[in-house]
Amino acid sequence: MALYPFIILREKELSEDAIIMNHELIHHRQQLEMWIVPFYFFYLLNYGVNRFRYKGHDAAYRNIIFEREAYAKENEAGYLKERKPFSFMNYYRSEGKLKR
Repeated sequence: MALYPFIILREKELSEDAIIMNHELIHHRQQLEMWIVPFYFFYLLNYGVNRFRYKGHDAAYRNIIFEREAYAKENEAGYLKERKPFSFMNYYRSEGKLKR
């Protein structure tokens, strides 16, 4: 879990997992560009709307626009170097990629 400036992991060994760390660092970038507190507001708002839309936690979580970007790009090691600001908006209307 990324809570800027920290990354909280269940197990210390996960800090050596490049994919997990890239995923969480993408969240750090999202948090910074949204000035941190508004990020959490919109994250929770998007999750709440998704709970009604998808009728379950997993689908609601996976379809949060911030998570959609992080999951889509977590395998790309150089993504943060080329990422444009507010790239998560590219996932706002990209319905259907992460199914229920």
